[in-house]
Amino acid sequence: MHRRALALSLLIVPLLTAAPAFADAPKVFERRLDNGLKILVKPDHRAPILTTQVWYKVGASYEYGGITGVSHILEHMMFKGTQTRGPGEFSRIIAENGGEENAFTGSDYTAYYQNLASDRLEVSFALEADRMRNLALDPAQFAKELEVVKEERRMRTDDDPQSLTYEHFDATAFLASPYGNPVIGWPGDLEQLTAEDLRTWYRLWYAPNNATLVVAGDVDPDQVFALAEQYFGPLKAETVAPPKTRAEPEQVGERRIRVKAPAQEPYLLMGYKTPAIADAAEAWEPFALEVLASVLDGGSSARLTRELVRGSRIAASTGASYSATSRLPGLFLFDGVPAKGHDIPALEQALRAQIERLAQEPVDPAELERIRTQLIAGKIFAKDSVFAQAMELGQLESVGLPWTLADQYVDRLSAVTPEQVQAVARKYLTPDRLTVAVLDPQPLAANQPQRAPTGLGGHDNVR
Repeated sequence: MHRRALALSLLIVPLLTAAPAFADAPKVFERRLDNGLKILVKPDHRAPILTTQVWYKVGASYEYGGITGVSHILEHMMFKGTQTRGPGEFSRIIAENGGEENAFTGSDYTAYYQNLASDRLEVSFALEADRMRNLALDPAQFAKELEVVKEERRMRTDDDPQSLTYEHFDATAFLASPYGNPVIGWPGDLEQLTAEDLRTWYRLWYAPNNATLVVAGDVDPDQVFALAEQYFGPLKAETVAPPKTRAEPEQVGERRIRVKAPAQEPYLLMGYKTPAIADAAEAWEPFALEVLASVLDGGSSARLTRELVRGSRIAASTGASYSATSRLPGLFLFDGVPAKGHDIPALEQALRAQIERLAQEPVDPAELERIRTQLIAGKIFAKDSVFAQAMELGQLESVGLPWTLADQYVDRLSAVTPEQVQAVARKYLTPDRLTVAVLDPQPLAANQPQRAPTGLGGHDNVR
């Protein structure tokens, strides 16, 4: 998914699995209502289940100073009642119909989903259409939920040394880009947010012409379109102006920070400025960067685990990650915890050596083929999940990419060559594009719990 793990409110994304994937991907049906709502339907009749997802094109990267965190808090308030339904009623109705529901906020979007039996589609549409334009946003409910979010921040960021390091790292890596702001918001902004701030944000962005409705599973497209017209069709569109985003200036030298926090062990985080599909100079570059990440961290046989954890044993854990599907340019990330008897400088040197090797030596074709096969297999096996199929469509649309890219992705990865992997390593993994953050562990208080390392997958923003 987009650059990090899913945001705070998404605990574990359920995967609705069925039989092995068909050789040919199911067709996607598209329609746009008169009010601007875009609808994508992907039938998959292997099991009597469906997922419905409403994706709004707004997230933390749309926010400005003073209101950071507003998208995430609004996500919480979407479960606190509408003009016709009380707090918690949405979740109660879904549970009574045997379904499960949740939501997540990222830097580039906010999404809401329900997983249900295929004959319960209308239940989902009635509820989602209601809260798309009729949210109550009661000030008393807001005051309570704001305290919940503040506690979330304390537990998941302020009291988690790796997440705290990550937050400071982002703020250092990005000088102008809104990706420097945490999804959950800065503490000072949370203190001054008001219910009226949420009401303004909701009215502006939560409109049918700023949303994509995705349905995947055992459904009939014509029935989906008819029900969507019935429930979402009457909703009024909003005048939505494209967000004005400050472009990140070219980085002209390595940046380093040290974060002192109570922790059990040191932690290293490194990030190189890289393009996404939307802004890459060459169309193949983001796909080569994805393959490069898999060469380094594509399972237990990939280079970082094989050579730094099991081989030299410099690292207790280490990883690399990159996401091509962000709205704005992001980062190619490395992180790690040194093994006992080794320190952060040794781990950083070992990671830099791996990067230099990629720049100097093309990946062996046999190694690349094995890594590429694993990467492509993962993309294909994900289609066994109707949730993952819908997620892919919704994410692409929400960051401004065509959903048709989902059907081209495997071919794009298959076309990557060793020379292209080497080229992006040389071009983008350079010192002048690098930001380094080091967690300098301070003594733990006697009653402070010891947290397990989270690694790249344990952080709270998503790109």
